[in-house]
Amino acid sequence: MRKFPLTWLYAPGDRPEVVTKALAAGADVVIIDLEDAVAPDRKSYARAATAERLADPHPHRIHVRVNAAHTPWSRADLTALSPLPGVSALRLPKITTPGDVTATADALARNLPLYALLESALAIEHAYAIARSHPALRGIALGEADLRADLNATSDEALAWPRSRAIVAARAASLPPPPQSVHPHTKDLAALAATSAQGRRLGFLGRAAIHPRQLPVIESAYLPTQEEIEKAESILKAAERNEGAQALPDGTFIDKAVLEAAHRTLALTAP
Repeated sequence: MRKFPLTWLYAPGDRPEVVTKALAAGADVVIIDLEDAVAPDRKSYARAATAERLADPHPHRIHVRVNAAHTPWSRADLTALSPLPGVSALRLPKITTPGDVTATADALARNLPLYALLESALAIEHAYAIARSHPALRGIALGEADLRADLNATSDEALAWPRSRAIVAARAASLPPPPQSVHPHTKDLAALAATSAQGRRLGFLGRAAIHPRQLPVIESAYLPTQEEIEKAESILKAAERNEGAQALPDGTFIDKAVLEAAHRTLALTAP
């Protein structure tokens, strides 16, 4: 099990057979979705089916995306699911302020890792405050479909700053780099590869998926290359030797941030 997940596979909570396939697909994290993927008249069934599946401990990392706090299903989701041993974490949609996170954390039956989804202009403005809002918060990520609609954006260019803002906020709050948002066109694997490579250059780490066929493409884009592995190893070896100015022949200066990045690179190579 990777320390830093690269693949996060969504599956609708009202389709248990799809959840079963998702669990067998090899994703680092499976996210059972009770929110956008489930119609209002199926919410209760999705919650019950998910609670039944997660009533016992599970060998997979299973997150549940509950319904947003302002909806009529939120409280029932938290009450039913937060006590269950099979739930690894909760994903909180439509977070806009730090108070949204703290209110949810206070309502849980037990301490659970939380992940906040930033899906509006207001959330982006509050990104750093949200990222450091509560000790239970383990990560933030963008919900780009809703964010695009909120910004009235018609191209990816409008998302460049929110993406960087989320990455910087996570780092400033000592959280892991956010995973990239989903690529909605499940059959266009070439575009998935290209945009994943771009996301990696921006500073994202891994990506959410909505179909198992997307997983190997995402993993390939985000796994370190042999050159990156060798450089990380040379950084750590130089640090162990404590060589004077702590610089590599290519001019890379070895400081705390560079060491952390090297450790993260090598951690991604572990199974």
